[in-house]
Amino acid sequence: MRSLSAFFVLLAFSLPACASSCGGAFNACVIDSGKYHIALPEGRAPTATVMYLHGLGGRGSGAVRGKLARESVKRGYAFIAPNGYHPDADLPRNWAVRADNFVYNGDDQTFLRDVMADAAERHGVPADRLLLSGFSRGASMTWDIACETPEFATAYAPVAGAFWVTLPERCNGPVTMLHTHGWRDRTIPLEGRRLFFPEKDVRQGDLFASLKILRESNGCDARQPERTEIKGDRWWRHWTDCKAGRIDLVLHPGGHALQDDWADTALDWFGERLAEQPE
Repeated sequence: MRSLSAFFVLLAFSLPACASSCGGAFNACVIDSGKYHIALPEGRAPTATVMYLHGLGGRGSGAVRGKLARESVKRGYAFIAPNGYHPDADLPRNWAVRADNFVYNGDDQTFLRDVMADAAERHGVPADRLLLSGFSRGASMTWDIACETPEFATAYAPVAGAFWVTLPERCNGPVTMLHTHGWRDRTIPLEGRRLFFPEKDVRQGDLFASLKILRESNGCDARQPERTEIKGDRWWRHWTDCKAGRIDLVLHPGGHALQDDWADTALDWFGERLAEQPE
């Protein structure tokens, strides 16, 4: 009986705001370039949008049932979780990250733009108040978009993933980013590592080298952050005195995982960035 009750609670959360449309974990929105899942605040138009990119092997249906989705909807935001899927690739449930020497079925940056356009038209989500986030490979995809198409989102919040080698020489504009990483991460260490794939040179990039590229794009004249602080077991570093944008780095003592309080931290940070936007 308890499991049946839990099922109906999950089903209620997964239902789309409009029964005739798509949404939730069990009813993906289908577009020409792929699929995405969406959760919307009940009874009101969303005031902002959070898009989250799953890690390697993940699915959007799992993300739309997670804490970030629940907390986003509580705050009146739309939550979008696309499916990274390349059926002919070595690793099918993945994102087409640049410079990793894999072959993909399509261009995920185009796919994500298609997702936003469809969600804006079909569900009325705001595309001009967007947080793009992702975990692991989804974080690397987030870095790629932030660098190559910085105007795609208002702000970026990747976790445990950065550029892959070869790193870009420069980015196309300033960004506002909150990057979170565990200093015990052995899957994607802070310094990156080489992965074993026969006949392929597959290497993760160094996070600090990635940050250097962003600082240069933002016009940060000083290497060191303007401000550092310790909150509990988190080390924060803030580059907020640059010519444009800002970079906030959070290091925690854990490994390759989302921390329990990360969703609240990221959404609080995003809310502050939205409050800074001109009316």
